[in-house]
Amino acid sequence: MSALHAATAVPEKLTWSGGSEPLKASYGKLMMWFFLLSDTFTFSALLVTYGMIRFSQQAYTGAHEKFFFSTTHWPIPDKVFEAVPFLHGVEAPLVFVGIMTFILIFSSVTMVLAVEAGHRGDRADVEKWMLWTIVGGFTFLGSQAWEWTHFIHGPADLALAAKDALGNPIEGANLTRNPYGPPAFADLFFFITGFHGTHVFSGVILNILIFFNTATGLYERRGHYEMVEKVGLYWHFVDLVWVFVFTFFYLV
Repeated sequence: MSALHAATAVPEKLTWSGGSEPLKASYGKLMMWFFLLSDTFTFSALLVTYGMIRFSQQAYTGAHEKFFFSTTHWPIPDKVFEAVPFLHGVEAPLVFVGIMTFILIFSSVTMVLAVEAGHRGDRADVEKWMLWTIVGGFTFLGSQAWEWTHFIHGPADLALAAKDALGNPIEGANLTRNPYGPPAFADLFFFITGFHGTHVFSGVILNILIFFNTATGLYERRGHYEMVEKVGLYWHFVDLVWVFVFTFFYLV
């Protein structure tokens, strides 16, 4: 080896041979991060679109307590989403969706505990916390189904129903009719919350598969519980996205 070549040679231990794990992440976790990044762009586009349409519409300028539904101005969310199951006629602005949000965030906590148990190799704890995560996911989906049903059919007791600008009862909304406000309000509600709900449902199915594999001892035989961590990344992403959906759609 020439003196020049010896001086410019890079120590072999500092070169990347292609088999190393960037940031100590396995191939599976790296691909999950790539997928979540692409999904972030999709949700960001939806929320930006919502923001542009929302602020291009006429806003209600009167007093909050005198608000009325009309297709001429954007509705105030806490006037639309104020119903709670089994409490007909009781006005509880955003209480039910707040409960939904708490349930989903709590399921993220149980997922963290499942991942931690996997790092310890504790099969029983992984099963327990994965089961609680699944229960939380199904509870959120059931709550969202009730909210959709109420939004579509309107208040069950029309004697207590809100009135629109013409004095007609608000009977509910769909993709072609939206007495709560401009048509885009219902369209965006169904599309954004439905798109997120589809992600939650997919996550619940994945969680069930992980629970089954854990219960049958598959990961114990493999000697690691990395799949729990990879699915956990997806579940945390779904929870985080809901925080933004909640902020944009229910609070803005």
